[in-house]
Amino acid sequence: MGITLYALDGCPYCEAVHDALRDHDVEYETEWVEGLHSERDEVKRVSGQRAVPVLIDEARGVTMNESENILQYVEQTLADEGR
Repeated sequence: MGITLYALDGCPYCEAVHDALRDHDVEYETEWVEGLHSERDEVKRVSGQRAVPVLIDEARGVTMNESENILQYVEQTLADEGR
């Protein structure tokens, strides 16, 4: 059970989340998604919507979207684990 980030290559919001996870040494996997919203069936299945970024923390049963929410979660919850 780990952390998965659904992201789109070149998305500035996704890059901000990637940077935060790396800065805090959090281990995670990235699932790269298609550029077209209509092709993001996996994102819809796991989060109920097609926008990215989406972070899944299986250990805590957390699924979240919106980069600001994810960045706050990384800082407040995951940052200490990476160190």
